[in-house]
Amino acid sequence: MPAWTDQLRFAFQPVVNLSTGSVAALEILARPEDGEVDVLASARRCSELDAELAALAVRTAAHQETLLPLHINVFATTVAELPRLTALGKAVHDVGRRPWEITLDLGGPFTHVPHAALLESVAVLRDEGYRICADGVGDGDLPLRLLGELAPDLVKLDASLCARLDTDRGRQAAVAAARQLCERVGGLLAIEGVETERQYAAVRDAGVQLAQGHLFAPPARRPATDVYFPAALPQAASGPAVPHRPPSGPPVAQFLQPAALLPMSASAGAVRSHLTGFPEVSGVLLVDTDGVPVRAIDRDRFLLSLSGRYGHALYADRPALRLADRPRTVGADATAWQVLDVIAEGDRDRTGDDVAVVDERGRCMGVVHLADIVRALAESRVEEAARLNPLTRLPGSDEVNAEVDRRIAEGRAFALSWLDVDGFKQVNDGAGFAAGDELIRSVGRALAQVAAGEPASRVGHIGGDDFLVLAEPDGLEPFAAALLDVAWQAGGRPVTLSLATAVCPPGTVTGHHEAAAALAPLKKAAKGLPGASWVLGRPGSGLTEIRRGTTARVPGPAGPTCTAPPGQGGVRARG
Repeated sequence: MPAWTDQLRFAFQPVVNLSTGSVAALEILARPEDGEVDVLASARRCSELDAELAALAVRTAAHQETLLPLHINVFATTVAELPRLTALGKAVHDVGRRPWEITLDLGGPFTHVPHAALLESVAVLRDEGYRICADGVGDGDLPLRLLGELAPDLVKLDASLCARLDTDRGRQAAVAAARQLCERVGGLLAIEGVETERQYAAVRDAGVQLAQGHLFAPPARRPATDVYFPAALPQAASGPAVPHRPPSGPPVAQFLQPAALLPMSASAGAVRSHLTGFPEVSGVLLVDTDGVPVRAIDRDRFLLSLSGRYGHALYADRPALRLADRPRTVGADATAWQVLDVIAEGDRDRTGDDVAVVDERGRCMGVVHLADIVRALAESRVEEAARLNPLTRLPGSDEVNAEVDRRIAEGRAFALSWLDVDGFKQVNDGAGFAAGDELIRSVGRALAQVAAGEPASRVGHIGGDDFLVLAEPDGLEPFAAALLDVAWQAGGRPVTLSLATAVCPPGTVTGHHEAAAALAPLKKAAKGLPGASWVLGRPGSGLTEIRRGTTARVPGPAGPTCTAPPGQGGVRARG
């Protein structure tokens, strides 16, 4: 060992999965001791020394007998100058690790790093199997453009963003932006510096998936065998909630656990030793040389087979493949619901088996446990039910607004509509509130039925007789036909509906508040037409189009009005 290693020690800090409360990985932190040479400062200037530090961190972890994936810190300059990190690769091979068990935490400075060389080196490392993390985001010199081009597997926010996250709207917005970037590039969001339960609640509310901090466990010379995890989620501070779950369900990466991997050639005895040595492991995956799962071994069934009469004699020295099953796998972009589909389609006696999560090349990234998936989906269903309108069982405006903001951020065109019943107060006064409630339920059912056939649409019940419809610009006619072209009644009294639509091309509105504001004058125009009506407009266009209603001209909310010729239901919107 070179002399500088005498001035260096390593500490381990767990990276905690906030969805499951388990340790997802260990970050290895270099801790220089007093000496003549500042090793970390020297590593910042010398890429070869930095690579040797990373290799030493891997070798140090090997002495701790941990199966957890590792986070290794390297400077961005080092990666740009040494594309293959040969010293690190040799250490990973020597200790029996695999590149896909290693996440490289790229740290600044980035100012003088040649971006093209960095991106090329990252591509090489990814090709070898390493995962890439952008470290210290939010308090460094990492340009947003470069962050997007890196498309990291993990974005780790600096501890400075965690401070006052529960009260500071600026920090909340910054974390929300990072969360959105992760969703777009398929990465996970982590944060450092969680020290209090209030901060824990704030990062959970912000949609952060992984966290580090003294609340869970401080850095220590030996990896923590247990971490503190709050039993109940503390009440979050007041402030706007940040939507972070896509409509299709929580992403499976949110529940990722480290996988126990052994080569395909492993004997049953080696697997038994592994399972008995690590009682927290629920199963083992046998992988090929590329890290692709070939067979899966469930802990209970495997140990039961070996504990039977002659079991040890029959199997101990033979390949473990004999007692293994085909692995159940899902892609890294799968959702929790898709995991349940995989489990439901399998054998009944394997319901509790882990499901392997694989990357685009089929390499194992980790496993997910059924209990974590079921608990998360149950919680999401409870939260969803609490947000539903008790009369129609439709969600409120929050879900629609969140989807509007998501489409605006993605640069997608959309059509937001406001639907209500004409003269609903008179309906209630004349036919009775029971008839009015039944009418609202019927309208809600009609909306839900159309939305079920239009995957890109969302519907919501604001309250009373007001509904929201979000659809593609060319997906409005099915809603109009089901709602405006039928005869409605309440207590035997005829009833008509009015529909106002704002078609919003990319760049015309910056948020759901502006889209809703654009609907207000259109709704007024629609209510000014007798009978069933539909008025359509575009923010900033100055034109209002009547798609349903009489041909009488009415004052437009922002300019001239286009009307449908007699005998036609409407005309196509302009531009």
